[in-house]
Amino acid sequence: MGNIVAIVGRPNVGKSTLFNRLIERKEAITDPTAGTTRDRHYGKAEWNGVVFSVIDTGGYVSGSDDVFEGEIRKQVNLAIEESDSILFMVDVQHGITAMDEAIAKMLRRAKKPVLLVANKVDEHARQYDSAEFYSLGLGEVFCIAAVSGAGTGELLDALVGGFSKPSEEAEPEIPRFAIVGKPNVGKSSLVNALLGRQQNIVTPVAGTTRDPINTRWNVFGHDVMLLDTAGIRKKSKVDEDIEFYSVLRSVRAIEDSDVCLLMVDAQEGVQQQDLHILSIIQKNGKGLVVVVNKWDLIEKETNTMKAFEADVKQRLEPFTDVPVIFISVLEKQRLIKTMELAVQVYEDRKRRIPTRKLNDELLPIIERQPPPMYKAKQVTIKFITQLPTYVPTFVFYCNLPQYIKPSYERFLENRLREHWRFTGVPIRLFFRKK
Repeated sequence: MGNIVAIVGRPNVGKSTLFNRLIERKEAITDPTAGTTRDRHYGKAEWNGVVFSVIDTGGYVSGSDDVFEGEIRKQVNLAIEESDSILFMVDVQHGITAMDEAIAKMLRRAKKPVLLVANKVDEHARQYDSAEFYSLGLGEVFCIAAVSGAGTGELLDALVGGFSKPSEEAEPEIPRFAIVGKPNVGKSSLVNALLGRQQNIVTPVAGTTRDPINTRWNVFGHDVMLLDTAGIRKKSKVDEDIEFYSVLRSVRAIEDSDVCLLMVDAQEGVQQQDLHILSIIQKNGKGLVVVVNKWDLIEKETNTMKAFEADVKQRLEPFTDVPVIFISVLEKQRLIKTMELAVQVYEDRKRRIPTRKLNDELLPIIERQPPPMYKAKQVTIKFITQLPTYVPTFVFYCNLPQYIKPSYERFLENRLREHWRFTGVPIRLFFRKK
């Protein structure tokens, strides 16, 4: 499992701008009004070959301009609990504020590496202004300008140098299935229902509260590890910002898993937060089974299931080759079938197609329907091979890789899926010059 880095700080110090720079995409919405970051708070970053996850906590404050200290406090606590390293951002233009001092006090007690980042140092004179931040007692101050990227290299060197976990750990011997989804969709109940009958074979693996609770499920010849992201929320903190909590928890479990069971509430259908979790599953290239729970509460007509499945797949576009199963945890309907589907997705994700077979099957199809011409130039694909990676990845060698359009990429992916079963498995395609 990779390292998770959280960016914390009071509003408007530039957390989202730094986040965008690290993940090299304009994903978070940056706007000077406090609390505008809402949707995208998770991304993958890479520095010197080390891949890590970045969480922008700014998106989770539900206060407006007068962001209450309580909200910020909550964010910082969660970042301390859930991440491996913390970037604490301050703003050199405003100097130290009371809120900065409160955050620093919390971080000094945290047993996590904290890097203090002074933002908006966009001219040399500002370097001297940043000296006051040493009084926060968090060690070295890294001066950066998140907008231009100045100073981020030294910051990232120090950040990555401090990681204690290797970026890619050895693959576990048994499949790991993460059960993810919005709060109250039945994740814990599913785990309990699966374990209930065979309690004697269960070996709970001790995890601290910050890790998903891992349980070994060894039934009917299946030996898998279940990662339950649900049963961890402290009951005393019912007013926690639930989405923040569940997204952070999901990130950990997803990164640690091979296949994700995304649980959806049959009465609510696929909602925005489900799609957010789905995007994290896809970014990580994990297998997917969509599990629609509470199906017993739906009034059935003959085509309800078909209609519902079509709707789910439409919301998941363009990744529609996904198994959808309808269950009722309460009535114990189709629970074993769900696990069998997950095992099947796991097996399909490990599928290796011999190079010769790939070329024999696909090259004739490509010849019949070649990539569209670009500026009177013929784009030709000569050779295909699969890389020995954990996510099924195929390389197409061609003369003009830069002119392959996304629509043709989808055409090739669909042909791969037609010939070999990759249901529920994301596929990656690369085009290289021969």
